[in-house]
Amino acid sequence: MAHEVRGVVATGKGKPVGLETVLVPDPGPGEALVKVQACGVCHTDLHYREGGINDDFPFLLGHEAAGVVEAVGPDVTGVAPGDFVVLNWRAVCGSCRACLRGRPQYCFATHNATQKMTLADGTPLSPALGIGAFAEKTLVAAGQCTKVDPAASPAAAGLLGCGVMAGLGAAVNTGAVGRGDSVAVIGCGGVGNAAIAGARLAGASRIIAVDVDDRKLEWARGFGATDTVNSRESDPVEAIRDLTGGFGADVVIEAVGRPETYRQAFYARDLAGTVVLVGVPTPEMTLELPLLDVFGRGGSLKSSWYGDCLPSRDFPMLVDLFLQGRFDLDAFVTETIRLDQVEEAFAKMHRGEVLRSVVVL
Repeated sequence: MAHEVRGVVATGKGKPVGLETVLVPDPGPGEALVKVQACGVCHTDLHYREGGINDDFPFLLGHEAAGVVEAVGPDVTGVAPGDFVVLNWRAVCGSCRACLRGRPQYCFATHNATQKMTLADGTPLSPALGIGAFAEKTLVAAGQCTKVDPAASPAAAGLLGCGVMAGLGAAVNTGAVGRGDSVAVIGCGGVGNAAIAGARLAGASRIIAVDVDDRKLEWARGFGATDTVNSRESDPVEAIRDLTGGFGADVVIEAVGRPETYRQAFYARDLAGTVVLVGVPTPEMTLELPLLDVFGRGGSLKSSWYGDCLPSRDFPMLVDLFLQGRFDLDAFVTETIRLDQVEEAFAKMHRGEVLRSVVVL
């Protein structure tokens, strides 16, 4: 049986998204049908609409979501109907070389639902990041569902599904920020501010926020930045060094994804410090650095994949911290919107007016 629902679909490169009738199959083996309660509007969804990921149109957008499991297919044991879950786009396989080495956060064979959701005329849809949650219901692999405490609001909890986890994990998991460390974060949108919140949770002593927008820098102070630098007004490398005794930060997190900001991150770290790239570059971008500087400065240059998170470990922990009042997920929710307001939310995001617009169903 197919469930007829409303969903936000991108039909072609650069075209405005629209509401369409979507047919969602009953779950098959290893799959789960989820009634979506909330889904954040992430920049990755805009990348899909612009054809920046691939050209497998039409796309069913939305991936940063929370909801309730409505049904599961045969052989599913990890979740059951009625469970409140956060959706993730990296369902761990358990049998690839990373999983077998005890590093499931780097799983190389993550998977999605086997069956296709379609338009009313039978046209197969490509779900964004294997989720497609700008819809009243979606079909995912059961491993993409992470059960969390249902006391959490869906609008807040769903943000762990992508941007907040990416930023926080870049600080805590990839960057291994520790007590007393100095941290700089370049780019203070949703991901960058999540990295600032993660650095504060980890006990960093100084957290320096860098951006070109004073409004974003003000948001950064709310998430735990001790210092702010407007890089339109001063050299961020020199400013970070001045704030760290002339040395540079122990960990610098680049949340923009551009060669010029990566170079700033590289030179703004202390000797033997760590650079973490969590901003997503575009395919044509290249980076040039003097190899002697790469050698001479030592330390680590890392990329953070999904905050190097393990959803089964990290999502429930962060929801618990949220419910204890120790991690303010609500602060990332700038506004709640309807399904038919996603295109408008893309424009607000592009203008830097919001941290997150969240569709609430």
